[in-house]
Amino acid sequence: MTGLGLAQMAFAQQSAQPQVKVNVLNVCAPSAEEQQQISGALAKIPKQPTFGPDFEVDRGRSTLDMSAGPLRISDSASTGSGSETATWVRIRHEFPTANIFATVQYSFSVDTKNMVETLVFRVRDPKDLLSIAIEDSASAVATPAVMLAANTPAGRIKLERMGKSSVVLARCGGSEGSSPPDQSAYEPLFQSASKVLQNYRALLGAGSTVPAELARTAARTHETAPAGKPPAKKASGPAEPK
Repeated sequence: MTGLGLAQMAFAQQSAQPQVKVNVLNVCAPSAEEQQQISGALAKIPKQPTFGPDFEVDRGRSTLDMSAGPLRISDSASTGSGSETATWVRIRHEFPTANIFATVQYSFSVDTKNMVETLVFRVRDPKDLLSIAIEDSASAVATPAVMLAANTPAGRIKLERMGKSSVVLARCGGSEGSSPPDQSAYEPLFQSASKVLQNYRALLGAGSTVPAELARTAARTHETAPAGKPPAKKASGPAEPK
């Protein structure tokens, strides 16, 4: 009887433990339903919006800590130092109250290896859809001005939903020993997202604002850098006999 009671208690404790549900996103090949959701969300973005009077332009320099987000910065963080710095510019505008979206925010960040553009639309009165994010990236071998003028195509689309897992479509490369997956079926979605990104680059003045603000950040970083140690004075030798 004692053994049966202990077994029942152990079973009750296991049943009381909360179940952990893990959602795996197939970002390379979303389902047909998810493709329709992405297409419908992109179609809601206004092509010729009227912005409200409030806006924001920020710039800064941030230290990327590998221990804080190794999955996000492992490609750009330098090995050995444990951290990498990035400079960034952020432009935010508000939409009028009649618009389905409350704000649009454009950000541009650059580190020693990569440049990343992100455009985020936040829904004003979310019921299912919370936000739409479009992202692209390029190697930092070129300047930000060159990347902006080249209209780099979108490489990632993300729909954040209320109480549900996100819907994501991303350009995927091949793994070791295998070729990249065939994503030709999703090219219309990438093209639609790229047109939105290109349009809002111009509407938000990113082509001129981003290079100018990055230059100011670089100048400020140079001003606040610690000064180098003064050169050591050369020790004087013994006086020569006269």
